[in-house]
Formats: sequence, structure tokens, C-alpha cells
Amino acid sequence: MSFYRHHVFFCTNQRPAGEACCANFNPQRMRDYMKQRTKELGIHHEGGVRANVTGCLGRCELGPTIVIYPDDVWYTYVDEKDIDEIINEHLVHGRVVKRLRI
Repeated sequence: MSFYRHHVFFCTNQRPAGEACCANFNPQRMRDYMKQRTKELGIHHEGGVRANVTGCLGRCELGPTIVIYPDDVWYTYVDEKDIDEIINEHLVHGRVVKRLRI
């Protein structure tokens, strides 16, 4: 069994100028937002959800990228509404958000 039910990684990679990269979408702010919301929901703990930043996930050309393990589900996002949908649907109810899946 995993230490966390869901471990969410936000790519924060900065590629050279002109190349698509997740860092252009302020992923640290989005990760902080997810962490805050999951704490408010009481699911950010051992056996629950953990949100972290990571280096390159290798999919920057698809937009800002997160991956949720152990589910191996990859998402993109635009704003807090998308993060809320991922939290509510995937992390709380176990349903993949198809419109954001990459």
C-alpha cells in the first residue's frame, strides 16, 4: 500500500526561452492552491493526498502538466477551476476528469 492514496506532482520545469515549458504557467501557485484546498477538505495527510512540485515530466508541449500516482493519470490545467475539478472528481470521488486528461 502506498504512503499516500494519491501523490500529485506538478511539473515546474523551466526550458530555454522560446520552448514550451510548464514554468510559464506558474505551477508553484497551482500546487500551493491544491495543497490549501486539500487541507481545507481534510484529505492532505498520510493515507490521503500529497501535492508536490517536481522537475521535468517530459510533456511540457502539452501545456502545464501534473501526474497523479499511483493512478498514473496525467492532466493539464488552466486555472483554479480546473484544479478544483481534479480535486473533487479525481482525488475525492475517484473519477478521471476526461476533459483535462493528457
